Amino acid sequence: MTRIDRRALFASGAAAALLAATGASLADRPEKGGTLRLAVPRDDSLGQVARGAVFDTLTEIAPDGTLRGELATGWQTDADAKVWSFDLRNDAVFHDGAPLDIADVAAVLGEIGHTEALTVNRLRLELAEANPGLPFLLAESRFVIARNGEGVTPLHRANGTGCYRVERAEDGRHFLGRRVSGHYKDGQAGWVDAFEVIVIPDARVRAEALRDGYVDIAAFPDPSEIRGTRGLRYYPSETDMALAISGAVGLPRQIAGRTVLDDGRIAERWWIV
Repeated sequence: MTRIDRRALFASGAAAALLAATGASLADRPEKGGTLRLAVPRDDSLGQVARGAVFDTLTEIAPDGTLRGELATGWQTDADAKVWSFDLRNDAVFHDGAPLDIADVAAVLGEIGHTEALTVNRLRLELAEANPGLPFLLAESRFVIARNGEGVTPLHRANGTGCYRVERAEDGRHFLGRRVSGHYKDGQAGWVDAFEVIVIPDARVRAEALRDGYVDIAAFPDPSEIRGTRGLRYYPSETDMALAISGAVGLPRQIAGRTVLDDGRIAERWWIV
């Protein structure tokens, strides 16, 4: 597991500014459209990636390791890091059409402290113990914001503010998400029209599905089935193959280092070229 540099996390935007200054290849620029298909084993991978597509958190750790706001536009704390305030977006909408409400956030943060609404878009959180790393903690998928605190299961009823709404889902087997039109992240994330996750328990069969063009990404494939196949890329490498990726897939220059599946954000960050 890659250790996250906390200093880099605070320097949110620095890497993006450097990329803009040096120039990026046209091939690195996301394109809209298409369906991205991912084959995963029978573990938590489907749920992790589906949550990343359907739900948002208050903060997000970008692929370059920097911390940035997601449903929170800003946050402050006292000198002891026990009392925090969060400013919330006013343009986030749940997939059922309801706007993000401060009560939805309070239902999640209430699990770790006492919450109080200061205004319609500002929330106060008081912790029992100091936690200067709270903004990093809130980027974890266990703190996704669901409508009315309903949680994330069952998957076919998931109602979040993410880039993709559930079109069809079966826990432990399959997920199909469709991009939300007019999402607040338009032009910044959510490039493909649809995103599909298919559970294929056998590593050999996952590799075959990628090799034969039935999926675009295979997680933890059997290397013997695809090693040497033309047009594929491997992450982190061909000898240490956690992901095998079709050449038709565009991906960020960096993949978030905390989990192989780009912190469950593949649906938002990857695209079809």
